[in-house]
Amino acid sequence: MANKIPNSVIGAVSSVIAAYYYSHSKLNTLFMECGAPGDAPEGNCEAKCSAWLKRCNDAPGVDALAVLGRVIQHFMDQEPSDFRPEIEIGQRRIRDSLSRNQLSYQGNGHVTLAGASPAAKTLIDFLRAGDFPSIEVEFNRAVSQLDSDPHSAITASSSIIEALCKTYIETFGIEMPSKQTVVPLWRAVQTHLGLNIDPTLEDDQKRILQGLTSIVDGIGAYRTHIGSAHGRGVLPPAIQVSEARLAVNASHTLVIFIMERWHATKPPINTELVRP
Repeated sequence: MANKIPNSVIGAVSSVIAAYYYSHSKLNTLFMECGAPGDAPEGNCEAKCSAWLKRCNDAPGVDALAVLGRVIQHFMDQEPSDFRPEIEIGQRRIRDSLSRNQLSYQGNGHVTLAGASPAAKTLIDFLRAGDFPSIEVEFNRAVSQLDSDPHSAITASSSIIEALCKTYIETFGIEMPSKQTVVPLWRAVQTHLGLNIDPTLEDDQKRILQGLTSIVDGIGAYRTHIGSAHGRGVLPPAIQVSEARLAVNASHTLVIFIMERWHATKPPINTELVRP
């Protein structure tokens, strides 16, 4: 079935997630909160993860890929750190395993099947097509979380920027940064964006783009320090709704600017990226 988790993905995820949490109680809480069925399986941490994901495949009425996405969300959405290189290594291992099985992690807990039907378009499809109304829906979804879950709203706003930058880089054949976090991704896109040929306006636009770089840096830091990417813990860091709203609105402004600039140029379509 299309929503089943391949065995190789189960193996990679179980190994990475078990090593990251390294606690039966944390894993039990994680899987139960993410909708995994039944009581905690027996065995060590890795065996527990593997058994629970396999149970998701076998349980009637359970969307196994949806559970998988929620299980890996906190690990995959966090910013890699020079102090913890194993995080980036683990993220790459999970992405590679998903890719080998025609799956991809889109951020904010979404695992999608490559080659899905048009009715199941992903965020990347909307970005590539210049589908502004659908992008507005994604941001409205983040805004709707502000009052109830501002941490997740910040994570979502940062994830949209990352998805846009990666799609832009792939479409134009730009070299992908070795560190695929929001700031390096934005810098790669920024250098490719054309400026007004009028030298007077060019200076003005450079100032604005420098400001946008500060915005991206701030949103990325926000997500690392107070977003939902690292998990909540018992006492999540306090954040005002107004602060989360500022991050979401700033992200929205940046994304719309890049999309308008991108799709106004009508770049050649990279046929390798077009889904059948």
